[in-house]
Amino acid sequence: NPEVSYFFFFFKHSKREIKMRKLDSTKLRPLKSEQLLRIEDHDFALRPGFGGSPIPVGIDVQVESIDSISEVDMDFTMTLYLRHYWKDERLSFRSNKNRSMTFDGRLIKKIWVPDVFFVHSKRSFIHDTTVENIMLRVYPDGNVLFSLRITVSAMCFMDFSRFPLDTQNCSLELESYAYNEDDLMLYWKHGNKSLSTDEHISLSQFFIEEFSASSGLAFYSSTGWYNRLFINFALRRHIFFFVLQSYFPAMLMVMLSWVSFWIDRRAVPARVSLGITTVLTMSTIMTGVSASMPQVSYIKAVDVYLWISFLFVFLSVIEYAAVNYLTTVEERKQLKKRGKASGTYSIDAVQAMAFDGCFHDTDVDMDLSFSDRCEENETRARAASIPNVDTTRMKRKRSLKGNVGRIILQNNHVIDTYSRIIFPSVYIVFNFFYWGLYI
Repeated sequence: NPEVSYFFFFFKHSKREIKMRKLDSTKLRPLKSEQLLRIEDHDFALRPGFGGSPIPVGIDVQVESIDSISEVDMDFTMTLYLRHYWKDERLSFRSNKNRSMTFDGRLIKKIWVPDVFFVHSKRSFIHDTTVENIMLRVYPDGNVLFSLRITVSAMCFMDFSRFPLDTQNCSLELESYAYNEDDLMLYWKHGNKSLSTDEHISLSQFFIEEFSASSGLAFYSSTGWYNRLFINFALRRHIFFFVLQSYFPAMLMVMLSWVSFWIDRRAVPARVSLGITTVLTMSTIMTGVSASMPQVSYIKAVDVYLWISFLFVFLSVIEYAAVNYLTTVEERKQLKKRGKASGTYSIDAVQAMAFDGCFHDTDVDMDLSFSDRCEENETRARAASIPNVDTTRMKRKRSLKGNVGRIILQNNHVIDTYSRIIFPSVYIVFNFFYWGLYI
């Protein structure tokens, strides 16, 4: 029968609508905790005590770790527990045992919480493993504790004029974004004790000297005055790393450049190669230090030391250039006095060895063409008999041993003599002044 079929269809459809309404009504029903707090009865878009005196919000912070300090980016990264304390009478409830209720982050979006942010922050996030690290605790009288675990990277205005013998003062600043001092008053909950740190906090390059809490006011021309809280900490740099990587190598290069003053002034390849090697090594040290530092427009303490050390190394090269030039001028004058033709003159064996590296008999007068003389000596040695070789070598060794000291003293230029004393003395005085000034 069509009428009976229609009746059954209508009855089935009406039953389904009633069931869906029941499901919807359960979804919209507030949770038991929300009913107890009467969240639906109040407008939490407004702060507590709207229209009256500013609401006091206490803050305390526990620093878990300082993750990194970057000189290049001039910032630091810190992980901390940020806790807010305030009173909202709209959240008060009856409790026979006077027990508080604790919630996670799901209730935060339905009530009013302070809008504290970090001034000068670059990056920040709330930890969310395994769930968001947010805790809300409500007491029967309406007092609220709101806690977050946050990692924040903020700017630190560093002064590198004394780097690496410097001490940096950084601060993390907290402030309300929307509410000025007429609506919200930020303060440290327990005064100086509101800031606590983990005893095991340590950094690779810095020693944490102190943590302190302070407060102040910040003015914005368009919105007014705001309460601001400061987490101040002082960092003193460990110098031992830089002593090993920069200062000590620079000292060694400067002292190595002084070896040139004790080498015979006629040994041009030895003294020139030593000077160039020390100059290039100092340049490498300076480049390595600059690569790990921000490009600041002022001179740092390490720059002073490295540039002065570089100047000593460079002057040792210039010193030999002066010695070599004066030696050449002196020999030309001697040649003119002797009246030698074609610029030849007589020198002994050790002096000749300084020029060309070949051994020469001490009783033979040699001219400037030492390569020809070397070939002549080699031909003479081949023509000599085998038994005379050992005797000749013994005589040459004895001759060298007796003449090396005399030749070094005689061939030492007066500039080398003074440089052996002046260079080390001035460098030692510079070190006394440098370390006395910066330490």
